[in-house]
Amino acid sequence: MTLFADSGSTKTDWCLVSGRQPVFSCHTQGINPAHQTEEQIRNILVRELLMQFRANVAELWHESRGNVDVRFYGAGCRGEAAKSLKAILVGCLSVADGKVFVDSDLMAAAHALCGGEEGIACILGTGANSCLFDGEKIVANISPLGYILGDEGSGAVLGKLFLNAVFKGGLPKTLCEEFFESTNLDLDDIIRRVYKEPLANRFLASLSPFIYKHLDVPELEAIVVENFKAFFVKNVDSYERKDLKVNVVGSVAHYYEKQLVEAARQCGYTVGKIIKSPMEGLVANVLK
Repeated sequence: MTLFADSGSTKTDWCLVSGRQPVFSCHTQGINPAHQTEEQIRNILVRELLMQFRANVAELWHESRGNVDVRFYGAGCRGEAAKSLKAILVGCLSVADGKVFVDSDLMAAAHALCGGEEGIACILGTGANSCLFDGEKIVANISPLGYILGDEGSGAVLGKLFLNAVFKGGLPKTLCEEFFESTNLDLDDIIRRVYKEPLANRFLASLSPFIYKHLDVPELEAIVVENFKAFFVKNVDSYERKDLKVNVVGSVAHYYEKQLVEAARQCGYTVGKIIKSPMEGLVANVLK
């Protein structure tokens, strides 16, 4: 048995696989050891994941967990944060230390998008990332730097650019009024959510549905395209491989496909695969 996890900052997709056949899938909130405490992560595993296991596959999990391989791919999973998360998974899931593998969400994207082929693999969800993949390993990666210092192309940065335009005159007044009315947010609420409450990146990315709904507003669509262009210029250009297609995973890429393809065209790139979630490709390619 293998338990796969693909985690972004907003949600984690879990899939329990027997052989190569998925037997149970579920979701929990996102797990990011770079932004969450050990206690917060344990609570997610115990109160969300294990409760779903007990409700749906209790007997199977109880009988199999001693031999389950756990493959956790997630945002923020590097260095000491990855080691800490591995220890938490071992403790909470009661699995053997040697059977837990923790790697970045970028490696999950590379496996899902490229399989064993060379390519450029990217993530555009709440956060953003990119890499040059040689078919086996990541050979180049421009650090995305997170939503404060970077993360161009991400949902969090899109939300930040949108709010900037709302309050600094970059969007039609009628659209701004509709935003305030439909969300019940005002300036004080937004400042509190961004600067005083945890997980501001999730809040900023949560504005995406409103943005998507109003893409018929030219000024707003232009913000989306410019966000993607910044992603290509500041991240992908450094690989110097315009001969390769750019493959992308993530909800932002999925919903804003038209704007992503247009930004790529303007920057001299061709978009290859766009998938909302890497899980299907991840299971197929890792368990070959």
